[in-house]
Amino acid sequence: MSSRSLLPEEEPVAVINAGNETHHREIPIVATQDRELIQRWAQRRDAEPATGEASESGPPTVDVRDGDAGIRFNFPAVGRYRSITWDEWFDHFSRHELIFVYERDAAGGPPSGRYRLVKLESLKNKIAEVAG
Repeated sequence: MSSRSLLPEEEPVAVINAGNETHHREIPIVATQDRELIQRWAQRRDAEPATGEASESGPPTVDVRDGDAGIRFNFPAVGRYRSITWDEWFDHFSRHELIFVYERDAAGGPPSGRYRLVKLESLKNKIAEVAG
């Protein structure tokens, strides 16, 4: 795993979707709000939708202090949050106006698990649309 920040200071973040996911592979950090693409990313890593916050489906499990969005992923053999459905995960994702930022996988390497969920508004000045 790289020690550099997932959100580069000087470089734009490319926004992609399921239709143009393979374009501009030279851009290492990308962002999306595309549900299909987020679910595929999670499936490739055996990650499951989860939360640490109190929600309709249950009580809090940890104090994550992220503005009540509280969504995460459970990865195999890593500390567990409370599992939730994809519907609940995406409800929080939409309601809190988030965007999923992640590091693309390096060719021939293992899948990168580096990701962040950030407010879309916080990336407005860094977004570079990728034609598809």
